[in-house]
Amino acid sequence: MGKVTGFLEHDRLEEGYEPVTQRVKNWKEFVIGLTAEQTRVQGARCMDCGTPFCNSGCPVNNIIPDFNDLVYRDDWRCAVDVLHSTNNFPEFTGRVCPAPCEAACTLNVNDDPVGIKSIEHAIIDRAWAEGWVVPQPPAARTGKTVAVIGSGPAGLAAAQQLARAGHAVTVFEKNDRVGGLLRYGIPDFKMEKSHIDRRVRQMQDEGVSFRTGVLVAGLAKGSRITSWAQETVKADDLLAQFDAVLLAGGSEVSRDLPVSGRDLDGVHFAMEFLPQQNKVVAGDKVKGQISATGKHVIVIGGGDTGSDCVGTSNRHGAASVTQFELLPMPPEQENKPLVWPYWPIKLRTSSSHEEGCQREFAIATKAFLGEKGKVKAVRTVHVEWKDGKVAEVPGSERELPADLVLLAMGFVNPEPTVLEAFRVERDARGNAKAGTDAATGYATSSSKVFAAGDMRRGQSLVVWAIREGRQAAHAIDRFLMGSSALPR
Repeated sequence: MGKVTGFLEHDRLEEGYEPVTQRVKNWKEFVIGLTAEQTRVQGARCMDCGTPFCNSGCPVNNIIPDFNDLVYRDDWRCAVDVLHSTNNFPEFTGRVCPAPCEAACTLNVNDDPVGIKSIEHAIIDRAWAEGWVVPQPPAARTGKTVAVIGSGPAGLAAAQQLARAGHAVTVFEKNDRVGGLLRYGIPDFKMEKSHIDRRVRQMQDEGVSFRTGVLVAGLAKGSRITSWAQETVKADDLLAQFDAVLLAGGSEVSRDLPVSGRDLDGVHFAMEFLPQQNKVVAGDKVKGQISATGKHVIVIGGGDTGSDCVGTSNRHGAASVTQFELLPMPPEQENKPLVWPYWPIKLRTSSSHEEGCQREFAIATKAFLGEKGKVKAVRTVHVEWKDGKVAEVPGSERELPADLVLLAMGFVNPEPTVLEAFRVERDARGNAKAGTDAATGYATSSSKVFAAGDMRRGQSLVVWAIREGRQAAHAIDRFLMGSSALPR
């Protein structure tokens, strides 16, 4: 612990934002990171407590007290090595992770937690700027081959680990660019795609091959997920060609809202809306792009995807943006003695909300109303929650104008035809059935086929995907070689 009294002397300092009026005019990141000196001071707040709950609160088990102390001591080069020892892509998590580690911080019991996410962000950005992030090709090749289906955070983490173990890894991506939902789910204003591109270059130098625009047989064009695939490969051909296959696709079947008027023009899934804007920012032309410009936008769903729809709509120049949440408004401050060190339920206001958004809680959608086949309004009703059950509040029905409705209520499971193509048994939720224990972890019911990330656990966080990708890589390496030196 670098400064014994640091947590008593220094207050938490948050990263800054560019002004709303400036940032909504473009698609660039707008977070203003901490300076080196500010980061050192924030690192000094870490108490290096005897039982650091932040380590277990972090899904990848980042060694947080160590890199906090190293930053405080101005040893940034060593700090990034510690950070990379548990996390392949801290520039992703440093931008889009909700930071469950901070909720678990011991200082959070009765004070503001250490700003772990901002410190992680500062470490990796400095590492890239200083040229410390370099390819790490293996000393020897094993002659074993692995196919990774899906290039999101789980697939990328697994591919990088397996390549460093000496295996020949090929990543198959159905879309035209690498990144999965990092590329076509997260808006550029939250994470610019240059961060993905430079990691891809690093991984290519480490021996990873990428094949984009490739559909795995069984996943048909025109399915419920977005695809710009130009080529199709059969699952059986992959099984014959590779020594192991990892299924690392996303949970991309969106939860629908089957109410009257659902088929009206102007009612779309969030994942129809968001990827189009990502492509436009990348320089592509999208015919018939879904636009919020000048429209009254209703976003149904109060999570991160809904927030991304809010920020995107504001940048389009929407006339108004309203976000619905079925659950009642949570408290502004959690009950720390009750919930710490676990993730608390409390009101969270994102940067997109601050840019302009009316938030409605405890509200249900009864119907979409239209004229000449186009949505024009939404009929809603307020609800009450009693004993875990929801009931409509009498006399609370109303109609709100809506020219564009975006359904952002989460995702139910991965595209089932992928699992069917590999003859993988599914669990009750439609995910690939595979455990996580050390002996048989991540292996599916199909010989030499493994599954990780959202494909296995369902809709989750980027940081959980990275964890599962790393652990699946360990399991595959052990399957191929009899043992593994990869971290688990």
